[in-house]
Amino acid sequence: MQILNRNTGLYTDHYELGMAQGYFQSGMRDMPAVFDYFFRNNPYEGGYVVFAGLEDLLDMLENYRFDKDDCDHLEQIGFDREFLGFLKDFRFEADVYSVMEGEVVFPYEPCVRVEGNIIETQLIETLLLNILNFESLIATKAARIRQVAGDRMLMDFGLRRAHGLGGIHASRAAIAGGFDKTSNVYSAFHFGLESAGTMAHSWVQSFEDEYTAFRTFANIFPENCILLADTYDTLKSGFPNAIKVGKEMERTGKQLFGIRLDSGDLAYLSKKGREMLDSEGLDYVKIVASNQLDEYVIKSLMEQSAPIDVFGVGTALVTGMGAGALDGVYKLCQINGKQTLKISDNITKITLPGKKSSYRFRDDKGMFTADGIALDEETDFDIIHHPFEAGKSSNISGCKQEQLIHKVMNKGRKESGKKSPGKISEYAQSRLQFLPGEQKRFMNPHIYKVGISSQLLELRQKMTGKAIHK
Repeated sequence: MQILNRNTGLYTDHYELGMAQGYFQSGMRDMPAVFDYFFRNNPYEGGYVVFAGLEDLLDMLENYRFDKDDCDHLEQIGFDREFLGFLKDFRFEADVYSVMEGEVVFPYEPCVRVEGNIIETQLIETLLLNILNFESLIATKAARIRQVAGDRMLMDFGLRRAHGLGGIHASRAAIAGGFDKTSNVYSAFHFGLESAGTMAHSWVQSFEDEYTAFRTFANIFPENCILLADTYDTLKSGFPNAIKVGKEMERTGKQLFGIRLDSGDLAYLSKKGREMLDSEGLDYVKIVASNQLDEYVIKSLMEQSAPIDVFGVGTALVTGMGAGALDGVYKLCQINGKQTLKISDNITKITLPGKKSSYRFRDDKGMFTADGIALDEETDFDIIHHPFEAGKSSNISGCKQEQLIHKVMNKGRKESGKKSPGKISEYAQSRLQFLPGEQKRFMNPHIYKVGISSQLLELRQKMTGKAIHK
């Protein structure tokens, strides 16, 4: 479901439109170009990224246009009328190649390749980076939380702390990365997610006493009822009153779903609360925990054997806490059939020229061992070289090879049907199973090997030398 139905052409930085007008007035409007999207560093000091946002990007590219209001605004701020006449009829008609949404990806490898004319490929840069960088950041955070939570239910509680409208796509990305449900009704409606929620402290405070608040809520919402236990005193008041209501529900043929903890020592309170529930025969009632949770807190709770069945994660999830942003970039690699690259004093910022594809190599057990980047015309290579450290290489001749980049958009139209965030999550989790544990650990993860083919290495060295000595 596309969230932004109008003004998609204005979803950009001013300089993208400035360059587009420059190309138009210079007679370059039909010049073919190729751009790559990749990132340089894993967020959270982690070992991988879960690629997300592709479906949203493709939806927006299919509907990318400039209406009359857009063009009137652009004229008011100084853009050329002839160029604006071109924009009125503009449609995105490029080809897009990408890894699958939910794929596990690594620094420097191309995740998306866009092939079209220079204007259409340039105009979408900001939109592409905004969507892919943000959703991949959040999906990766969600995957890290899923890793430590095991099979416990995970709920996104983050909309109220999200960065404005970013919360809409944050909830989608959270599900794609491994969460089960969201409190965000808007995103649930638009993306086909399952929304769920509990109650606020204000509900309990609105009644004369806690028991009446719980009982009233349970009568109105007997299915999936979760009672908030920490408004007054968690163990002396909250749990006893919730247990009383739970026993009353049993007598009417209903079952209390859960009791939520939102403050205090979650490990201690959950253990004591579990004892109280079990002693009353309410072993089926789940304990739900929230309050400033992230992967590290949840990992600690699991290590303490805290009997928590559901985790509600908010701020840390939807803000990408611990990273803030994914440093994805979009770089020109070919123009008018000629391979090109960006030169920098920092070797890690020298880009890879030409049309390229990404490949994954797996050992005899199917585990991921390395990724390779090669020119698009290459069909077979046995050696990959470190992108920046001379003399470092790996022989991958005995590994099984799979191509990661596939065509997902043909002349501006999607190649296949939409995948739900739930299906994307299933794919992401299936791929993460084949990533060795040393790459998934939180502290000092092993650096996954990403290398370039000999042909690509030689091309970059040749082009770099020529550019420097011009």
